[in-house]
Amino acid sequence: MATITSLGVGSGLDLTGLLDQLQKAERGKLAPITQQKTQQQAKVSAYGQLQTSLNAFKDAVGKINDPELYQSLSANVQGEGVKATATADALPGSYRVQVSQLATAGTLASTRVTDQDAALDLQGATAFQLSFGNGDSVDIALTADSSLSDIRDAINADKESGVSASIINDGTGYRLALSSKESGAEASINSFSFVDAGGLAVAGPFGEDAATQQMGKDAVLKVNGIDITSASNQIEDAIQGVTLNIASLALEDGGTATSTVSVERNTLGVREAVGAFVKAYNGLEGTINNLTKYDSKTQTAGKLLGDSTVRTIESRLRSVMIGSVAGSELSTLNQLGITLQRDGTLKLDEDKLSDLAANSPDALSDFFAGKDEASGMAGQLTTTLTNLLSDNGTIKGAITGAENRVKSLDERYARMEKTIESTIDRYRKQFGQLDGMIAQMNQTSSYLTQQFDALDAQLGRKK
Repeated sequence: MATITSLGVGSGLDLTGLLDQLQKAERGKLAPITQQKTQQQAKVSAYGQLQTSLNAFKDAVGKINDPELYQSLSANVQGEGVKATATADALPGSYRVQVSQLATAGTLASTRVTDQDAALDLQGATAFQLSFGNGDSVDIALTADSSLSDIRDAINADKESGVSASIINDGTGYRLALSSKESGAEASINSFSFVDAGGLAVAGPFGEDAATQQMGKDAVLKVNGIDITSASNQIEDAIQGVTLNIASLALEDGGTATSTVSVERNTLGVREAVGAFVKAYNGLEGTINNLTKYDSKTQTAGKLLGDSTVRTIESRLRSVMIGSVAGSELSTLNQLGITLQRDGTLKLDEDKLSDLAANSPDALSDFFAGKDEASGMAGQLTTTLTNLLSDNGTIKGAITGAENRVKSLDERYARMEKTIESTIDRYRKQFGQLDGMIAQMNQTSSYLTQQFDALDAQLGRKK
């Protein structure tokens, strides 16, 4: 039989076109697998969106599950330059704050020397002594060839020195500049001297010229007429549970700055946290609606329409949301002004919530945060959400299941492709054999025709 290198050459039939049609028909068997894989991949993406919304809701629930939220106080200031923060120990009230002096750090500068790196004439001194406003002193050890730079470095290397040292070039020479690390009169650097090994003062290298000095000062203020002094501009517990920061005040010489600090319940924080809870739940509900809706106009279905995982999540969350909290003055969300709408979302009555935040913070705390971490509504929701989102939970199980189905479909697709390739190869061989057989038959037919024509000529039957 003749060998055919191109289908159809021997027979004259369009065997290549026929083979292409057969191949297209065979590969059509892959389309359902591809479609199923696309659907499962879309489900994985949809479950991811649902998981993100559940985590956002869980975060919002966690914030209202904190008893301190409902007991927190805020400090508001009328007047410029004074800042105030309140802790749980603060008590509601109004306080008049009059500041007449800010706390400052002491500074001291030596007389000048001509060369900051040249050895000083220490006149037998072995230490540089720093003296402070509270009567304390610190000795900084010196060597016989110490320079101004060496003294600076030795002071800064001593963590107990209480001052920071630098060198200033005043245009004529170099001065050692000292600054107390802390503000206030007691921490102020008041003086320095050179002392010998016996602790006795010696003249040292700076001579008798006066040094430049600014004494450290305490902050001076009144709170509701009561005199208060502070070594720092951050003043704690002058008002119980309140920290005042007056560092930004700009006081003129002899002037006084007056502010009013009002300590009140932080109803804004409660309103924001509960509002965020409602918003996060509605966001979750919106995600679920988008993933499960059916658009009759476009005849398109959501990726999770009819999905049992979504129904489970909605059912478990709503059972908590419409339930009641035992042992609390407020037992249902409706009593807080939070109502469940027909579309599944929550609606918040902000006026009612504001009234409860201002006048019944304990009742709000009992309802959401409960007597312990898991007993309030927020605690119950946290338990439910934790179970839904855990590694063995509903949402992770759904994602894993869809991912496994994608993997299985990939394997099925690969097996089907091999089967199709095998089938097409078989067709190709059969078509090749058919082409060769027809070509041989055509050759035989042509040969016989020639022989018969020759015989007819010999017999005189063909002119």
